[in-house]
Amino acid sequence: MNAMLSLPKHPGSGEPDLEPKSKTMLDRRRIYIKKTTAQRNLMMNIKNLKAWLAALLLLILFSCRTEEEVLRPTFAEGTTESVNLWIKNQMQKYYYWNTQIPKNPDYSVPTPQFFKSLLAPEDRFSFAVNTKDPATYPRSVRGFYGFDYAVAAYAGQTFVVVKLVLDNSPAASAGLRRGMLITKINGTAVSASNAESLAASMAGFNRLDLTVGNWENGMVAGEKKISVYYGFTFEQPVKAAVFERNGIKAGYLYITDFRDGMSAAIAGEMGELKAAGVGELILDLRYNFGGSVASAAALCAMIPAGIKAESPFIKYVGNKNGGTVNQTFAEQIAFDPSAPAFATLHANNLKLNRVFVLTTRSTASAAEIVINNLKPYLNVVQIGETTRGKDMAGFPVVDEGQPKKISWELHPLIYKVYNIRGEGEYTKGIAPAIQADEFSAFPVLPLGSEHETLLQKALQQTGK
Repeated sequence: MNAMLSLPKHPGSGEPDLEPKSKTMLDRRRIYIKKTTAQRNLMMNIKNLKAWLAALLLLILFSCRTEEEVLRPTFAEGTTESVNLWIKNQMQKYYYWNTQIPKNPDYSVPTPQFFKSLLAPEDRFSFAVNTKDPATYPRSVRGFYGFDYAVAAYAGQTFVVVKLVLDNSPAASAGLRRGMLITKINGTAVSASNAESLAASMAGFNRLDLTVGNWENGMVAGEKKISVYYGFTFEQPVKAAVFERNGIKAGYLYITDFRDGMSAAIAGEMGELKAAGVGELILDLRYNFGGSVASAAALCAMIPAGIKAESPFIKYVGNKNGGTVNQTFAEQIAFDPSAPAFATLHANNLKLNRVFVLTTRSTASAAEIVINNLKPYLNVVQIGETTRGKDMAGFPVVDEGQPKKISWELHPLIYKVYNIRGEGEYTKGIAPAIQADEFSAFPVLPLGSEHETLLQKALQQTGK
C-alpha cells in the first residue's frame, strides 16, 4: 500500500487523484495476491511431490538393499566376523566357483573353518594362511625337512622309501640320501599296516628320529639312526646332463619346481645342452609341484621349433569377473619381471620335434602346464605315472588397503587353464604314454643315473 500512495499527482491538482486509478490498482493488487497464493499452493504441491518421490526412491533403494546389502553385514574392525566377511568378499570376486559360495555363512566360526566352508566340493587345492601365525601354514615333510618319501612294496615287504633329498636341506645335512629305506620313525617300526599313517605323521614333528638302511643283496643292510631337525631349505638348482644313445645325444634336465626368477638359470642349462648338440630332450618333472607359470613358459619357449614371441601359449578361463585371458609366450614370460626377454631365451631354443617328460603323482600345476601346453607344438612323450591333476591356476589375494588390516593371505583357485587347442580339464591327471613305476626295482638309484628306472625308459626311446 505504501507504494500506491506514492503515485504522481495530476497536473494542476494539489492532491493526489486517487479515485480514477485507485480501484484499478487495488484490483491488480488483488489479482497479484491471488496469483501469489496460487503460486504458493503450486510450490507446496511441488514440494509435496518431491517429498513423495524421495520417499519412493528410498523405498526402492531399501528394497534393493534388502536383497543385496542385508546379506553383507558389517562387523566391528578386528573381529573374527570382520575378517571372515573380508574373506567372503574376496572369494566372491576371484574364486572360480564363486556361485557355489554359501549366501549366509556363519561368520562367527574360526577363520580356517570358515574358509573351508566356502570351498566347492571339487576343490582340492585352495588354502589360506595367517601371515602372523606360522601354525596356519601347510605342513609337509618336504617343506619342513627337505626330503620326500613314498610307500612302496617290494620283495613281499612294505617300505618307506626316501625318494627325494633336496640340496642344502636339513635332511641332506643329516645324511639322508635318495634310495634309503626308513625302517623306524620315532621309534616305531614300519609295517604293511602302519606305513602310510606313520609316514604321514612325520609332518607333525619338529624333529625326526629315523632308522634307515640300504637295499643290498635282497635285504635291508647297514641300518643306522639319524635325526633330522626342522629347518630352512635353499632354492634348488636346475640339473643337466648329456647322454648318448643310438648315435643321438640326449639332453637331461631335472627341475624340482618352477619359481619366479629361475628363467635365466633354465636358459643357462638349455644353452649348454644346445652347445653340446643334443637332438633329444628328457625333462624330469617327476617331483615338480609347479609354481610360476612364467618360468614354465620360459622353459617351453626353448624347446619346440617354430616358436615365436607372439605364438599363443595359454588360455585362462575364470568366473564372470575374471573372464577369459589369452597369453602369448612373450606375454606370459613377462609376468616375471626378472625373466630374460623372449629373444634372449629363444637364442637357446633346441628346435625339437619331440620331448620326453618323466612324471609321477607329484607332478602338478605348472609342471602339468608344460606337458599340456607343449602338445600343440611338438610330440610330448610322457613316461612314468599319471600326474596329480591340478588343471587350475591362481595368485595370492591379500589386503591391499593402507594401512593393512587383514593378515590373512588367500590362495584360491581362480582360473582353469587350457592350451591353444582348448585342451585341458585334466582333473584326474595326465596319463603317460609309457607306464613305468620308479620303485619297480631296488635299490632306487640316484636321479640322473642312466640306469635309474624312468630315465632308462626314456633313453631307450631316444634315437628311434
